[in-house]
Amino acid sequence: MPIRVSVVATVLNEAASLRRLLDSLVAQTRPPDEVVVCDGGSTDGTVQLLEEAAADLNLRVVQRTGANISQGRNAAIEAATGEIIAVTDAGVRLSPGWLEEIVAPFERDEGAQAVAGFFVPDPQTVFEMAMGATVLPQVQEIAPQRFLPSSRSVAFRKAVWEAVGGYPEWLDYCEDLIFDFRVRERYGPFIFAPQAIVHFRPRPNLRAFFLQYYRYARGDGKADLWRRRHAIRYLTYLAAGPLIALAGAMTSPWWWALYVIAGPGMFGAGWRRLATMWGESSLGQKLEAALWVPVIRVVGDVAKMMGYPVGLWWRWRHRAHIGSHTIDERSER
Repeated sequence: MPIRVSVVATVLNEAASLRRLLDSLVAQTRPPDEVVVCDGGSTDGTVQLLEEAAADLNLRVVQRTGANISQGRNAAIEAATGEIIAVTDAGVRLSPGWLEEIVAPFERDEGAQAVAGFFVPDPQTVFEMAMGATVLPQVQEIAPQRFLPSSRSVAFRKAVWEAVGGYPEWLDYCEDLIFDFRVRERYGPFIFAPQAIVHFRPRPNLRAFFLQYYRYARGDGKADLWRRRHAIRYLTYLAAGPLIALAGAMTSPWWWALYVIAGPGMFGAGWRRLATMWGESSLGQKLEAALWVPVIRVVGDVAKMMGYPVGLWWRWRHRAHIGSHTIDERSER
């Protein structure tokens, strides 16, 4: 008997971008048996768009006004009737073979429990191209045994979701990482399906990017994630950087050469990825994108340094209500 598959997502005021997801769901080579979307209280026509798509996609809307993304995902999964749950997000565009690729491991192996898909940047501007190159890894950089998928592109048995207690509803960001760690701890590494691709548009400007990474880092603090990474970032910007500047000013300007030496380490990955992305871009666009890479990296680091202590403070104030979630720093997304 064929496996029944439910695609789930959460939305909140996504009318401007939702059509991309709906159209790409209709175009899947392996159609979902049902689509369940949790709406968090949209007021912009999102629900009407979902209702219009219902006939083509066997789509149901679950209303949970005020729900955060974890609560929304849990509500959608609870309402889903499929044995396999494939999770994605509003605003993305799924490759036509996404669902077929992410479900295939379950069809090949009854013992498969969870599958990690992949996502790639879908830039519309030079800035977004630089953003994608700076912050998103490419598939050849992924170590499959350690990869923790974004919930833009992941699938698992509904029984797995039940066994690990669902998405952590006390977290508003980084909730998919905690869910991933719980799944991996109980069932082992995710099966990696690199062809199950979701196209994700990066943030369109620095302000939106700063807010995104501030919230991610605040989530890290709440969940007690990546202590070592954050400590290294503070040491780099608040200790090593100023000390090099001071040494150059008080002794020899040659100390400042360390900034140049450090550049490839901080920005090299972004520049290497960018070289594979710019395609038909003009020379001026290539130069602009390359100049954006260090700016985006530094702004992202500052956002993280500001958000992380806010999350830690939240965690300390709520310590009586949450468990320990310190994460193995060797893991990666």
